[in-house]
Amino acid sequence: MRGATTIAMIGNHLPRRCGIATFTTDLADAIERLPEAPVCDVLAMNERERHYDYPSRVVFEIDDGDAASYRAAAEMVNASSARAVSLQHEYGIFGGEAGVLVVEAMRALRKPIVTTLHTVLAEPNSAQRAVMNEVLALSRRVVVMSRHGAELLRTVHRVDERKIDVIPHGIPDVPAKQRKRASEIILTFGLLSPDKGIEYVIDALPRILTVRPSARYVVVGVTHPHVKDHSGESYREMLVARARSLGVEANVTFHDRFVDHDELVGFLAAADIYVTPYLNTEQITSGTLAYAVGSGKAVISTPYRYARELLDHGRGVLVPTRDPSSIAREVIDILSNDVRRTSLQDRAAAYGAGMGWPVVARAHHDSLERARDEARARSAITMRHASPLRELPSVDLAHLRRLTDDTGILQHARFTVPNRVEGYCLDDNARALVLTTMVDDRTRDRLALQTRYLAFVGHAFDAETGTFRNFMSFSRQWLEHPSPDDCHGRALWALGAVIGRTQDRSLTSFAETLFDAAIEKTETLTSPRAWAYALLGIAESQREMPVAARLADMLMTRFRATSTPSWPWFEDRLSYCNARLAQALVVTGARIRNDAAVAVGLRSLGWLYAAQSETGMFAPIGSNGGWIRGETRSDFDQQPVEAGAMTSACLDAWRVTGDRRWLSYARESFAWFLGKNALGLSLYDAVSGGCRDGLHPDRANENQGAESTISFLQALHEMGAVEQRTRSVTAEPQRAVS
Repeated sequence: MRGATTIAMIGNHLPRRCGIATFTTDLADAIERLPEAPVCDVLAMNERERHYDYPSRVVFEIDDGDAASYRAAAEMVNASSARAVSLQHEYGIFGGEAGVLVVEAMRALRKPIVTTLHTVLAEPNSAQRAVMNEVLALSRRVVVMSRHGAELLRTVHRVDERKIDVIPHGIPDVPAKQRKRASEIILTFGLLSPDKGIEYVIDALPRILTVRPSARYVVVGVTHPHVKDHSGESYREMLVARARSLGVEANVTFHDRFVDHDELVGFLAAADIYVTPYLNTEQITSGTLAYAVGSGKAVISTPYRYARELLDHGRGVLVPTRDPSSIAREVIDILSNDVRRTSLQDRAAAYGAGMGWPVVARAHHDSLERARDEARARSAITMRHASPLRELPSVDLAHLRRLTDDTGILQHARFTVPNRVEGYCLDDNARALVLTTMVDDRTRDRLALQTRYLAFVGHAFDAETGTFRNFMSFSRQWLEHPSPDDCHGRALWALGAVIGRTQDRSLTSFAETLFDAAIEKTETLTSPRAWAYALLGIAESQREMPVAARLADMLMTRFRATSTPSWPWFEDRLSYCNARLAQALVVTGARIRNDAAVAVGLRSLGWLYAAQSETGMFAPIGSNGGWIRGETRSDFDQQPVEAGAMTSACLDAWRVTGDRRWLSYARESFAWFLGKNALGLSLYDAVSGGCRDGLHPDRANENQGAESTISFLQALHEMGAVEQRTRSVTAEPQRAVS
């Protein structure tokens, strides 16, 4: 990047032909003309099959379909002197479903981001909502061009209004002396596509010409490249044929070219009336409409969101969508009534005085500077003590539902597609059951999911042996018996969560019966994880049970037998779900007032966190071999279940001790999911709502199985609850139990 850079911009750029390219180019030009003379470097979005002769300002071309290209762009910005990043967001210019790949760049950026939103949907689909929520969470500030856009951010995406800047679309300068020429020209300009509704103006012309026979309709602009790729020039050809069939072809002129600034000013200056007959009523921004209003034109428009706001207070005229007769009536009246036309022009021009590019560039520059100052202030706070994760994703159970069928939750997925070949396991259904006891009662179909998982746990119990079976084929056949000890403990944990957290008496009664039948068997098991899970289940159930003290003593005995000053742990190796052992002692020790158990839990947990954070960021012990005492640890594959367990355990340590150090550890552990890891890759998938299965040395495992997804969602829910609490309560937490 260029040496004096102060602003990095991500978006399209001329000579690519689209509205975002024009906007980014004009904004960069205007910012560089400010008195401070900042330098804007642009990282331009490129379609893989197209290349453009960019100016020197474009320092990097991002391949819109290549995730690695987004990350490379971010690293270039991180290494530059850029003070902040201005991101132009439109779903269609980024790759992946709903443009999700832009999130790859945003997560990797270490500079404050100000995102300008060119589209905000009132009713986004699930993918669009997920991507937008992630974009908003990763943006320090957000710019919209209308009050409608700001309102949608507040109501649809719950964005704090203090984060939103409303800055109008910039417009070129049209000399005032050219604004009021009587030419009887009706103008529409911009990229042509079927949603522009131009045919309805052509349909209005026969009636217009009966009164104003000299009127001409001028349509300026090339066909949108994406439309042209898909259907060629069929839309333009339809418009030409329509004009011919109506006998008005002599009064319709098509300028099939992408006009530059000077040509555009000339067309605007020559026109009497500007028309935007758009069909999409939800559109919140239109650069062409902004140009027309700012240029002091008499404007007629259909009532899409941006037009309703911009043309309010007599600055223009609204007509119904797909209504040629209304268009004709208003055109005739404006062309015939000099007083009305002049009034519309004057009001539009007055409003447009605040939309010139110099004014708009200053507002964008100030927003970027605020973002930089806020980032600095946040960084200073973080240096003193860990600050809340204020922009967490929302809990999305979409992928959990995708993995769940009438039997229960399937273990694995190929990418996001459930893998039926691997069938089901008790472990994952128990994990899912715990999760459903935690999420908000208003979550859609939560009770149905909870009942299904509870039924699976109940079916897995073998009353004759008092133990649980674990693996079931897709054909609903149990595949092994007896099962590993750990699934017994996980089942007890899940049942305890139902007992302690669920209000439905029929579910709690069922869970209590199973819990009581299985709990005593735990003392005959040999796995310390089974003991730990059972202890967490007892704590969740909020029941006083003597077996809790005995299981805690068993863990303490194991600790004393294997721990050394340099290896304060319960076993000779670290394998999986390690933090749950320490967590169980912290929670149980607090409940039964066993300070020694709490001390051992905190000591072992602190050592475990430190051992996995030696590089300055949390890095779980790899599952490819774990870590045997005295040998070299495995760094990969890093598993979500480890990050989830550490997050949860540290939060419990914070609740019990009130020491904010543990809260900081929890935040660092959870940040691993969102890209603060060895590869800078997010394990969380904002589109699916799932979590990738792990981190390899060179990539993320793109499969999204049950264990990974549940581990993330549970940790996300716990972090969300804590961050909400730390924002609203200033006092230190009281001694409590999870």
